[in-house]
Amino acid sequence: MKILVVAERKGTELRRVTLELAAKAKELGDASVVEIVGERYSPLPFVSALARKVEADSPDLVLLGATLNGRDLGARLAARLGRAYAADVTGLQASGGSLEVERPMYAGKVRAKVRVPLPAVVTTRPGSMPLKNGVAAPEVAKIESDTAVEKLTFVKFAAVASGGKRVSLAEARIVVSGGRGLKGPENWSLVEQLADALGGAVGASRAVTDAGWRPNEEQVGQTGKTVTPDLYVALGISGAIQHLAGMTSSKVIVAVNKDPDADIFKVADYGVVADVFEFVPAFTEAVKKVRST
Repeated sequence: MKILVVAERKGTELRRVTLELAAKAKELGDASVVEIVGERYSPLPFVSALARKVEADSPDLVLLGATLNGRDLGARLAARLGRAYAADVTGLQASGGSLEVERPMYAGKVRAKVRVPLPAVVTTRPGSMPLKNGVAAPEVAKIESDTAVEKLTFVKFAAVASGGKRVSLAEARIVVSGGRGLKGPENWSLVEQLADALGGAVGASRAVTDAGWRPNEEQVGQTGKTVTPDLYVALGISGAIQHLAGMTSSKVIVAVNKDPDADIFKVADYGVVADVFEFVPAFTEAVKKVRST
């Protein structure tokens, strides 16, 4: 199988999802990695350049990360070339002359196995493909975006303030999220301190962002970000289906809630029935002690 991986960068470094895709593509067949070079992502110049590359090389499969840009670019490419398209995939295997992919459906209520005919375009959820530590970065060929087809005018870019050196939510291997059980924004330091102790990112439920306690970019769920970390810690989150849709693919889920009947415990690998204001500070100190030894 001939596979083309479309790379993305965060600053100068390849995103983790690109490394995951390159490793998976090498496992499946003859793989190459390309990066579309432009001042910034723009749909028309990027899809035009990528479509020309795909038409010239005729890969059986084009793989992109299911990131903000990857989802947009992958769907546009499949539509332009008339290829089969599978989005937000969490598992991928070759099966005869087609692909068998796994993907969540109906807000995470079911996990479907879907047979996708080749040639195809697939976007995969960051963190869903195994990646060995210390994996070498792949060789990346650069292609220029097709600026001649640009119809949009760039006005400005407004950067969102981040939590200092804290890792980004979309690619974090550990995520600590808080819900209404924190009772107010003044108590959010409990979430941040545990996230920092674990070396993870901070997330929030929709109830929290709707209330204005935290910015929208921290929302995890059906209408927020979908995450697939190695560890997801839910503090004071009841477990509404909209939130579960964004985090049930996590490798290990730990929930802390004083309500033993909270829905979050139905998906948790480990559950702690306790008051977050009593448990979390003690747990944070224990984590710090372990990590310092």
